[in-house]
Amino acid sequence: MQVFLNTDPHTDGRHEMADHLTSVVKDALARFGEHVTRVEAHIADENSHAKANPDEIQCTLEARLAGREPVVVKDRAANAHQAIQGAVGKLKRAIATVLEKHDPRHNAALPDAVAAVAVAGDAGSSS
Repeated sequence: MQVFLNTDPHTDGRHEMADHLTSVVKDALARFGEHVTRVEAHIADENSHAKANPDEIQCTLEARLAGREPVVVKDRAANAHQAIQGAVGKLKRAIATVLEKHDPRHNAALPDAVAAVAVAGDAGSSS
């Protein structure tokens, strides 16, 4: 999995931040294996000119999944590390949802469950 960091001019985009991002993303998404091919992070200081809002750093993560549409999530926090943590948590849940929806084992069980409910409903109405 490749991890890329993009920042605006007002946000720390040094090597240390890129290493932190890569570590957090790879640890959090390791269970998805080869399903995730690339993650792009965009970190921006939303209010660089006016520091009135405490949640001014926004982290947008875009995960590229093999054979699927990209998954995009956003989180805002007081600093870049917190925004990354929040966005990674959201991304983990979003990827799990996408992969579960397209899991053939999950979808194969669905028609059987629907048929069982229909049979149970028919049995109850014949009395």
